Amino acid sequence: EHGLQLLELGGSVEEDCIRIARCFEATRQRCCRLEQDGRRAREQLARVEAERAALEVKLKHARNQVEVEMKKRHRAEAELEKQERKLQLVLELLMREPWGREALSREQCSVLSALAGRRLGAALAPGRRSSAVDESCQSLLSHSDISYDRTEDDVVRS
Repeated sequence: EHGLQLLELGGSVEEDCIRIARCFEATRQRCCRLEQDGRRAREQLARVEAERAALEVKLKHARNQVEVEMKKRHRAEAELEKQERKLQLVLELLMREPWGREALSREQCSVLSALAGRRLGAALAPGRRSSAVDESCQSLLSHSDISYDRTEDDVVRS
């Protein structure tokens, strides 16, 4: 039956074959373009994943460095507080004892009195932060608040 239908079409069979061949060629060309697009997308994905991995390594190192610096800072602050307490005790002792006042000049006594009067501990309050470091945004940028949730990656890749 199919053969009879083809015979009935007469001379248009060649035209139909040419149209079909052109459709196949257009489809083949579209497939080639899609394959190239897919290859480019895979290459771009590989580059982006490599960049992401490098940034994750940098982030890990930065977090570790922040942690090390915070530990150093806490140790330095603790040492500062310890030294401040010692200095305060020495000042109090010198100001209380008569032999301490006798050993010092009037100028030294006035300086020590001024320091003791201002209470060195209040001037150099324990727990105070270095003025060179602005921590007004500490709650926003605290290294302990920084986290990377891998669940988002798992959802995206699935």
